[in-house]
Amino acid sequence: MLTLALTGDVMLGRGVDTALRHMQPQDVWGDVLPQLLQADLRIANLECALTKHHQPWTRSWKMFHFRADPAAVRCLQAARIDACSLANNHTLDFEERGLHDTLHTLDAAGIRHAGAGIDAIEAAAPALLDVSGASPCRVALLAFTDNEPGFAAGEAQPGTNFLEVSLGADALRRVADAIARARALGADWVVFSNHWGANFVERPAPDFRRFARRVIELGADVYYGHSAHICQGIEIHQGRPILFDTGDFIDDYAVDPVLRNDRSCLFKLMFEAGALRRIELIPVILQVAQVALARGDDFEAIAARMQQLCAELGTRLERLADRLVYAPGP
Repeated sequence: MLTLALTGDVMLGRGVDTALRHMQPQDVWGDVLPQLLQADLRIANLECALTKHHQPWTRSWKMFHFRADPAAVRCLQAARIDACSLANNHTLDFEERGLHDTLHTLDAAGIRHAGAGIDAIEAAAPALLDVSGASPCRVALLAFTDNEPGFAAGEAQPGTNFLEVSLGADALRRVADAIARARALGADWVVFSNHWGANFVERPAPDFRRFARRVIELGADVYYGHSAHICQGIEIHQGRPILFDTGDFIDDYAVDPVLRNDRSCLFKLMFEAGALRRIELIPVILQVAQVALARGDDFEAIAARMQQLCAELGTRLERLADRLVYAPGP
């Protein structure tokens, strides 16, 4: 069985970067760390540049610019993060130099990445992750974003793998080509990561739902969404999971008192014999520079919310002692 752990946004800059100077690398993951380490592969959306470069992006207006000292990569190594999506609206917050530093830092740490590169070809390339053991397999991570079009990579321009959410022929051709390329490189499983949509939206819009279903129909095994800063529901389409938004995971963000972006989940997906066997949602609570297992009222609130949002999408979650579980019927 393949167990894949997916986190929402991991932002190691600003207040997190400051806190890390007085923490051990593993401390940011708290008591969630064993849950991460039990998986075969771990993938995160890295929502900052890893660079000492101080010049922020100025070619278009941005409210926030996130960067962490490259030494922060040790936190990713402590959780054995295998790959990061870089297709998002903060990867170029410190210009092309910051992107180059991020790519070099991740490469030196042995962490694969997808969704950004020195040109459009590299930005679109999948990250290939090999799992050894009794059931060896290869997982491909593809990463796209519809955020920050000014960051888009070009023929000779560093940047992100930008793609508008659309059912138009050009957009779907790019999706199909990317999945086919991953399969040609030996991928048994394809994870389609997308940093998409607006912040603090509880439910995916109808056009987003249609797009995600088409991605599954074109051959992706997992749709892995993020950007809203809060978890959205899960839909199962053609036996494959659509995680519309996986929320936040590590950050220093202000907390919305109603939507509670400090309440999130770790998503663990289990596959065997070519099929989805189980999804586990591990509720977590976020503080500045640390994630922890949710307990008490926090757990109750996360569990009730995720059960409701998933039920609206036709997905029934069973509540166990410390997690929520989806298991397809026979």
